[in-house]
Amino acid sequence: MTKKYFMTSESVTEGHPDKVADKISDSILDAILNRDKNARVACETLVTTGLAFISGEISTECYVDLTDITRKTIINIGYDRAKYGFDGETCGVITSIKEQSADIALGVNHSYESKTGHKGTQLGAGDQGIMYGYATDETKEYMPLPITLAHKLAKRLAEVRKKEIIDYLRPDGKTQVTIEYEDDLPKRVDKILISTQHHPEVGQETIKRDICQFVIPKIISEKLIDSNTEILINPTGRFVIGGPHGDAGLTGRKIIVDTYGGTARHGGGAFSGKDPTKVDRSASYAARYIAKNIVAANLAKKCEVQLSYAIGVAHPLSVMVETFNTGKISEQKLVNIIKDNFDLTPGGIINKFDLMRPIYSQVSNYGHFGRDDLNLPWEQLDKVDIIKDRG
Repeated sequence: MTKKYFMTSESVTEGHPDKVADKISDSILDAILNRDKNARVACETLVTTGLAFISGEISTECYVDLTDITRKTIINIGYDRAKYGFDGETCGVITSIKEQSADIALGVNHSYESKTGHKGTQLGAGDQGIMYGYATDETKEYMPLPITLAHKLAKRLAEVRKKEIIDYLRPDGKTQVTIEYEDDLPKRVDKILISTQHHPEVGQETIKRDICQFVIPKIISEKLIDSNTEILINPTGRFVIGGPHGDAGLTGRKIIVDTYGGTARHGGGAFSGKDPTKVDRSASYAARYIAKNIVAANLAKKCEVQLSYAIGVAHPLSVMVETFNTGKISEQKLVNIIKDNFDLTPGGIINKFDLMRPIYSQVSNYGHFGRDDLNLPWEQLDKVDIIKDRG
């Protein structure tokens, strides 16, 4: 019997208030890492009407102008006019920053293992928690199709605005794609939803026409769309008030958008604004790297990797693999391969991917994984041969 189901994922543009907050936090992180590779950063941003509030814990020997970075980031996103409801030149910027807790620093700088005589494990995890990585062979990016299409639509929406192909668009926007699956294979696009902020004098029919001409066909193949595919454009009929003027934005509130669109599980930890000693970020990147290499090695069609950590402890407390009945070898054997061939201590992950450098602002929008437009170290497939040999 054919198994049929529908899977939906969403994405948002960089003008969405939560993504404005993510971009500011990661821009501050990049600016600090550019000058101090040993910095500890946990930067949270709130944006609302006329205001950006920067808070968190930052320990560094360098100085960066948080207000200037915040304003430039907002302007680069596209909020550079008061009539948009939010303007980087004139909005208020408040900062409230303190140093990283000495208790946390004690465990991060000197891991439990290093205190008990283990060499090469100086850095401890910056927090406890669970992290997930996922990969599937259903797209060339090794990502689920719904989130891949949703991200690409959102990115295209921003592109046609910035290039003035559609000159009445404004920075805020959302996309959502529903895919019909049969026997776990994507068959067709069932629904496409695009909501985009726009000039108040532009009518709904014009917006629908232009989105259907300049956005959707550039991203979604005609082979995936049929007569039953439903396309919804600005379903409320009007989207003029947007961005931080329309809704408050917070760092880390789009964690499903940042990862796998809901197809895989999520440990709950956000990425943006955190330096890589925070395993919420770095271990999630490592788990994706492992899962992608396992799928690329043809040992599973789908793979989910879970890692868990304790604050101040370098080595993960547990490693779990789920292949959803698609694995060619046992999941326990995959776990053994991982433990034998991947250094999953915070220091090992940081060294492998060279993470103490300013690479984070670029991934604060349109996903941290499956980015074929960026050369991200955790997306490389350099472990495929080793995994094949061990499998």
